Amino acid sequence: MTARLRILAHGRGFGLVEVLVAVLVFSLGLLGLAGLLVLATQSSHASYLRTQVGFLAEQMANRMRANPQGVWAGNYDSAAYPIGGTPAACDSAAGCSPLQVAQRDQVVWSLQLRQFLPAGASASIRCTQPIGLPTVSAAQFAHRPPFSGFCSMRVTWVEASLLRGGAAAAQTFAWTFQP
Repeated sequence: MTARLRILAHGRGFGLVEVLVAVLVFSLGLLGLAGLLVLATQSSHASYLRTQVGFLAEQMANRMRANPQGVWAGNYDSAAYPIGGTPAACDSAAGCSPLQVAQRDQVVWSLQLRQFLPAGASASIRCTQPIGLPTVSAAQFAHRPPFSGFCSMRVTWVEASLLRGGAAAAQTFAWTFQP
């Protein structure tokens, strides 16, 4: 047993200082890894929000394409999404007017904005007709004319900053499309 103690005493074993240095280096590595995990989680959440915004915008654009009469009449224009309210009830016998379809689309889209985006998210839609085009008559509405103007959509939400100590920043998705 004394021979074994002698071997450790002559530098062939690990001393307390070496073990403490190894624990310190390992701890610093774990702290760095934890920081990367936090950054990866924040980046993943930011990507999720941006994907949701793109999906919601495309969904509303498709709703508008399905109701060109509502777009022509300006029924989708609003600077105050999400809106509240309940859509008008339509029955299978009478159907829905383009205004009622637009109101339903607005309420459903507003519910989705509230559900999938952070609190305080807002949106606006504004459709404009090119200058100099003739107005559309009621008879032309029956033929579902294409909307020859453009619509602008903006969705704004607040996203946590990826920088350490940075404040949350407002993000905006702006899109101009032709329904």
